Amino acid sequence: MASRILLSDHFTYGKLLRFTAPTMGTMAFTSIYSVVDGLFVSNLAGKTPFAALNLIYPFIMFLSVVGFIFGSGGSALIAKKLGEGKSGEANRIFTMLVCAGALAGTFFAAVGMPFLDDISRLLGADEPMVADCVMYGRILLIALPFFILQLMFFNLFVTAERPRLGLIVTFICGGLNMLLDFLFIAVFGLGLKGAAWATALSQMTGALIPIVYFLAPNGSALRLGKPTFDGAALRQTCLNGMSEFFTNVSAALVSMLYNYQLMKYIGEDGVAAYGIIVYLAFVFAAIMMGYSIGSAPIVSYHYGAGNRDELRNVYQKSIKLIAIFGVVQFLIAQLFARPLSSIFVGYDPALLDLTVRAMRVYSVSFLLMGFNGYASAFFTALNNDVVSAIIATNRTLVCETLAVLVLPLVFGVDGIWYAIIFAESAALLLSVTMLTRYREQYGY
Repeated sequence: MASRILLSDHFTYGKLLRFTAPTMGTMAFTSIYSVVDGLFVSNLAGKTPFAALNLIYPFIMFLSVVGFIFGSGGSALIAKKLGEGKSGEANRIFTMLVCAGALAGTFFAAVGMPFLDDISRLLGADEPMVADCVMYGRILLIALPFFILQLMFFNLFVTAERPRLGLIVTFICGGLNMLLDFLFIAVFGLGLKGAAWATALSQMTGALIPIVYFLAPNGSALRLGKPTFDGAALRQTCLNGMSEFFTNVSAALVSMLYNYQLMKYIGEDGVAAYGIIVYLAFVFAAIMMGYSIGSAPIVSYHYGAGNRDELRNVYQKSIKLIAIFGVVQFLIAQLFARPLSSIFVGYDPALLDLTVRAMRVYSVSFLLMGFNGYASAFFTALNNDVVSAIIATNRTLVCETLAVLVLPLVFGVDGIWYAIIFAESAALLLSVTMLTRYREQYGY
């Protein structure tokens, strides 16, 4: 058995991939079991409930964004404290953030619940879709505090030097979700409601297992203790997580905008096609996203320890790996667009053709998005919240929003699919500029 990899180690390509592989697997498997909901709903409940699911889900993700803020921002701060040798302070911050995440989830669920009907209509749902949107949204909001904690633990397992345990928890939750999807939808015929409860129960499981683990003596770098409030640490966590805040809020808002434009130009077929693309794109992008999350604590640790040589080593190897991931995923998407799409909508030839064409255009962005995601995560790991937030905001909220609004006026429906390519290209220019500008300051 290979020895446990520590944040303080020197990282070869092999060791870097071994350390980040569990997080990449966690993200990939998470995206896959999220796809299962859509697969069951589309094939067994129909394309209208499937479109409703995809219409309201971005709003749920919008409310859950605090999980990304506390997870990534807290991980950067905690890993830095560990690198400085301040393990007691790191654990106090860890405990505070877990409590804060649970409280924030409860608050946002309570605020969001009364507005689901209005939100559904605002997002463009027609009357047959509104009831499905509201029902699905209410069930997921019940589980929102747990979902936020689950998102946080994705990052914090890596910081605790237990990425494999994070992968195991994801397998458990994913297996549970798939089993419950089969039972609730295929066996008991609950349709969209069954998919919602399957997701909610898996999210609850994904929060409770880590809580039990970190409450008990566990031999990792982190353990939950008595909560104490640290306003300065909470502020720094939020600042560190600003890029993830803007990335995920922007992604949710842009998804809502995509759906609105597609309802306007095509109708529910457009929303269904976009939902399939988002599912499969998340699977493809999850590898790069998982790598960025998995490698970030290494960057934070060596930044805190003042080890510039290792910081440079990890950065240079990461850029090469991201390039390889992007090319491979682009080729897979191009070659398998039709068979992958047919799994969801093989029953509707017109919708299948629409989805395949859109996916092949959209997948060009896979060549670029890994660099932008890594650049933002890299600056978060360096505790440079300003640059990280600038990259994240420019990438989605500015460029992609403008593209989704403007390009359809020029190219029609195809302009909606071109938007992601335009946004990632513009963001890449900024990412390269920022990485070049700050390389001497941080020594990478």
